Amino acid sequence: MNHREKPWEDIKVPSKDISVRQIQFDGVLPIYWGKDSSGHCVFIYEMSEDGTEIFRKSMVSIHGIKIDYRLLSTTGNQGLILVLEKHVDQDLFYSLCETLIHELSEISDPLVGLSVALSQIKRWKAFLAGKKGRVLTAEEVRGLFSELQFLQQMLDQLDNQFDAVDAWQGPETSHQDFIFSDTAVEVKSLSGRERNAVKISSEDQLESLNSSLFLKVFRLVDMPESKTSISLNELVKAVEEMLTEAEAIEMFDTKLAKAGYVQMLAYDKPKFIVTEEQTYRVESEFPKIVRSELNTGLTRVSYEIKLESVRDFLCADKDVWER
Repeated sequence: MNHREKPWEDIKVPSKDISVRQIQFDGVLPIYWGKDSSGHCVFIYEMSEDGTEIFRKSMVSIHGIKIDYRLLSTTGNQGLILVLEKHVDQDLFYSLCETLIHELSEISDPLVGLSVALSQIKRWKAFLAGKKGRVLTAEEVRGLFSELQFLQQMLDQLDNQFDAVDAWQGPETSHQDFIFSDTAVEVKSLSGRERNAVKISSEDQLESLNSSLFLKVFRLVDMPESKTSISLNELVKAVEEMLTEAEAIEMFDTKLAKAGYVQMLAYDKPKFIVTEEQTYRVESEFPKIVRSELNTGLTRVSYEIKLESVRDFLCADKDVWER
């Protein structure tokens, strides 16, 4: 949806309070687009029950979005009201509203709906406070998808969920995507259309202080027609369902926000199948450019490795998990 198609465009600015238009969607809970007397874009979730206590306990503040819970003059019911102020991009605000509409469409209990809405808003707060605060590029979606694929494998291999999530260092801007025990793993993705080469983005990615360093490559093919393909949103939910420990769940949410992810309908596509995955042991003879061997003054090095040239370094998945 471009700027001209935003739902607030054809709502008139009222002389006071808020002009609203009910959103037509599959759910039963009443939701509205609106504009206030200053012309700000508004989103309203109307409550037929008193959710004051829930709002007070889970109240969230976001820079650029005014969040309120009060009586609605139009109906006399209470409502959760989001008002877009000038500091947040309208496209992102619309994406937040889309997410709330999608989540509320599956709920019939107003109080449950309020809790779900506030939980989603909390996630968006962490996302907007992050470095990206925007929709991920196609390349970033593939990269995050591949890292989460490997995180699933870690959760299967490690007994402690917190340790597995803590090992995910990609969102922390570490040199390698995963670091655990004395092992580091750099995860890369290839699209089905790409030639057989991976891009190494710095002189630090394939140099580690750990005893073992591996390069893990996932080849992803966008196959929306397949019953086994999944989107980034679906993969995030699959990882969440594997987590049962509160600390691990909280850390996972934090790292997703740092990675620039928050649930958006935009991430319902593409839908990937992992058609191939390969593991390489990065040893001293592995072709690479590393900081310790660079001439003084050289930095910000990026290069590509042709995978057919490193076939001799292929290893079994089990080698990664050996202590």
